[in-house]
Amino acid sequence: MAYEQIWAPWRLGYIVGDKKTPESDKPIELLDGADPECFLCQDAAEGNDRQRMIVDRGKHTFTVLNRYPYNNGHLLVAPKRHVARLDELDTDVQFELTTAIARIVGRLEEVLRPEGFNIGLNLGAAAGAGLPSHLHIVPRWSGDSNFMPTVAGVNVIPQSLEALWEALTGCS
Repeated sequence: MAYEQIWAPWRLGYIVGDKKTPESDKPIELLDGADPECFLCQDAAEGNDRQRMIVDRGKHTFTVLNRYPYNNGHLLVAPKRHVARLDELDTDVQFELTTAIARIVGRLEEVLRPEGFNIGLNLGAAAGAGLPSHLHIVPRWSGDSNFMPTVAGVNVIPQSLEALWEALTGCS
């Protein structure tokens, strides 16, 4: 069998627990009630959307590329306000989360042409949530989970985060 090198350098930060985000050395004007250590709160603040990989902003929500994706096109949709529970969000924010998901799924269908999606959320530490409320959108394709995770403990993602950001925002 031929040996092929697979590079996924963005995964190292996740493996070693690096909490540093692209602009974490620069002062950010956080929104009221934000946690200065939370990357979602940092992303919610207005700033350099390209550097922070923000692909969509609404009045109450935003969508960001997952820096440690499960699959190509993995996005996080979050309220701008740092809350742990969905029942802490008013109905306007809940509605905007739903419409943002529908809009982003449509955009992913145009750009990446997935065959399906996993959409979900983790609430509470026991469910794997180490962050405030946010939803995951994970595009799926038949056969996207190949032998690599079971044989080599590797998940191959075929597109860089920068190229995905450009494709989803239409900016280059």
